[in-house]
Amino acid sequence: MEARLLSSKTSIGRVGFREMEFPEDFNQLELLETHQHRIPVGTQSLWPEDDDDEDDDEEEREGSRSEEWYQQQEEKLESRPGELLLWASERNRLATVQRLLSADPQLVRSRDEDRYTALHRAAYSGHLEVARALLHHGADVHARTVDGWTPLHSACRWNNTAVASFLIHQGALVNAQTNGLLTPLHLAAGNSGAKQTLELLLTQRHLQAGLRSSSGETAFDIARRTSAHYHLFEMVEPCNNPFSHS
Repeated sequence: MEARLLSSKTSIGRVGFREMEFPEDFNQLELLETHQHRIPVGTQSLWPEDDDDEDDDEEEREGSRSEEWYQQQEEKLESRPGELLLWASERNRLATVQRLLSADPQLVRSRDEDRYTALHRAAYSGHLEVARALLHHGADVHARTVDGWTPLHSACRWNNTAVASFLIHQGALVNAQTNGLLTPLHLAAGNSGAKQTLELLLTQRHLQAGLRSSSGETAFDIARRTSAHYHLFEMVEPCNNPFSHS
């Protein structure tokens, strides 16, 4: 039995854990405890006591932030430029990102406690121009978090197709696997709203669509269980095509 714990409202422009099913050995409670700050604003718990109104209010507050508010937050972080770069990259503060990196290019190596880089944050938030600026200043497209996620994993998990395409063109490994052996394709396959990202990945020449996660599942296995887009796997090469073996 697969567990479903989280779902996200698409009004924030990012697809969250909606319809994302996990194998039995995936500890979602641990994910909440250790990576709560990695779940985009507007993602809600599906526990019975969840309060939808509270999540709606949070989204409204985030969307109504004034430029003055953002400047105030930047001033608070100014003495910690590495932290400011991470914050600005997640919130699409392109001018701030460029200013910081022009003053100190080494800041591009900054990481948070989970080893997420500024590029990871731009990737999961869908900020293409910020990602461009970071790569221009030497960001590592292959950087790994404590869980082994690359920026491409982050972009594909949240269905940020434009960023994912850019990262691939910059040399991101389409078959990179996390500590749990998940590929970007696994993560996109588990998101029912990630059709465009699935199409992008499935048309990559060097894709190995048959790679299995630590729980023994291929991306197709996940897509067939969680998404209406599993038929897209018909477009891959015969050696990778699950339909050719049926």
